[in-house]
Amino acid sequence: MTSYHTAQRLRFGVIGCADIAWRRTLPAMETEPAIDITAIASRDGARAKKFTDRFGGEPFADYKAVAEHEDVDAVYIPLPLMLHAEWIERCLEAGKHVLVEKPMTDGCKESGRLLDLARSRGLVLLENYMFLFHSQHAAVRKLVADGVIGELRGFHSAFTIPPKPPGDIRYQPDVGGGAFLDFGGYPIRAAQHLLGRDLSVVGAVFRRDRKHDVVMSGSVLLASPDGVPAQLTFGMEHSYQNSYALSGSSGRMLLDWVFTPPETHRPVLRIERQDHREEVVLPADHQFARVIRAFVEAVETRAPLREEHEGTLEQAALIEQVQRVARNVWI
Repeated sequence: MTSYHTAQRLRFGVIGCADIAWRRTLPAMETEPAIDITAIASRDGARAKKFTDRFGGEPFADYKAVAEHEDVDAVYIPLPLMLHAEWIERCLEAGKHVLVEKPMTDGCKESGRLLDLARSRGLVLLENYMFLFHSQHAAVRKLVADGVIGELRGFHSAFTIPPKPPGDIRYQPDVGGGAFLDFGGYPIRAAQHLLGRDLSVVGAVFRRDRKHDVVMSGSVLLASPDGVPAQLTFGMEHSYQNSYALSGSSGRMLLDWVFTPPETHRPVLRIERQDHREEVVLPADHQFARVIRAFVEAVETRAPLREEHEGTLEQAALIEQVQRVARNVWI
């Protein structure tokens, strides 16, 4: 296992030069004083060099070189979904901590196996649902608990984007897995975060593309044990939207940019009751920097991350239930 001591900086390798790494995650890593980026791999060596020119480290055209590099303590994996399991396992077997883009894998059993492997080796494995670390959601949960909109009666959430260019990995079922696994997990995780994790699947509709055999968009209906419905929409054939709304017995709350807010964005929470309208401006927050700090602290303290791991597995199980019951409409 790679040796790491809290007195030294955590040496990070990167496997995969994805857009999210370039735009959001690696810039956030640069702001974390406990991290050094020491190696970056892409199957395109020139692309790896472009990344190291900006973020530092040694470029490689071979993922294995980073997974086994002696100067790497932890690995960030922003690869396409269907490659996650293989490279998570390889990195854990090589003694590296792992931060992996969501979802961890395409199945609950596989994610559970990898979490067990990480625990058995005393390593940190964290799925990067970064929006959960933004302080706006804690503010919303407190207001709901304080009864600002009365008793909770319903939840709506949407994460939709315009069509991607031809050839995008999301159109490749053996690599990207379609819109549900990529975008659908966000509103599902938000519902679990705000309604509780004991949600059941009532129904779902998937619009599935005949040419590519991937889910392009859809809707999901979940319910809490006390009958609060969660109506969720996702897809990549829409205008851009990422938001949620909570309805209560005496009012409702609405929030935009819930999944992808820029670090300078100050969320505006709208609260509406029959005789009352107000807007609460919440503090800006850097959710990417916060998840990276949480990861570093988990490595330093060997924290078990039980809540995060339970959330990963419960969400994966719920996603599998949705896939089993969904009505597929071919387009």
